[in-house]
Amino acid sequence: EFVTSSSDHQQCPAADRPEVAFIGRSNVGKSSLINMLTSRTKLAKVSSKPGKTQLINHFLIDDTWFLVDLPGYGWAKVSKAEKEKWGAMIHDYIKERENLINLFVLIDSRLAPQPVDVEFINWLGEEGIPFSIVFTKADKQSKNKTQSAVAKYKKHLLQFWEKMPHHVITSSTSKQGKEELTKYITELVKGGN
Repeated sequence: EFVTSSSDHQQCPAADRPEVAFIGRSNVGKSSLINMLTSRTKLAKVSSKPGKTQLINHFLIDDTWFLVDLPGYGWAKVSKAEKEKWGAMIHDYIKERENLINLFVLIDSRLAPQPVDVEFINWLGEEGIPFSIVFTKADKQSKNKTQSAVAKYKKHLLQFWEKMPHHVITSSTSKQGKEELTKYITELVKGGN
């Protein structure tokens, strides 16, 4: 169930249960993925217009953990001042939220590695933030193309990383990756209690 929207990490609910958050560039399919994972069609608002999520949205799952929908980063058509405000809000949340057990970084599986994503992933590594990569929209191309794109990503990241961070390939349309991701989150939450 939806709990609250916050414009600042200090307004977030009490950090009394494990929390996993989802983030990605505008239009990466974040809301669709959250809806798929929770089997609810309208829990997170899906928009064809990028930059719809502008606040930190908390959802309580099974009364035991929080799922957090963070604003997208990247090219949403907003002013520079707005972008900076969001950037600071996201940055502070990620660094200061003590019950955050994992950040899921969503990547469009159809795209070549984007500098903004790679920079963000490397920053998480430098800061020691636990995270996983979720490749989205796998249904929008052939399985071979998705595998090839993920392999390219892996190769690119291995310039900076000793091994590829944990990752899952998903499709909100075909429900690909739902079981794997749900199981992974369940294990994280059990370990984070």
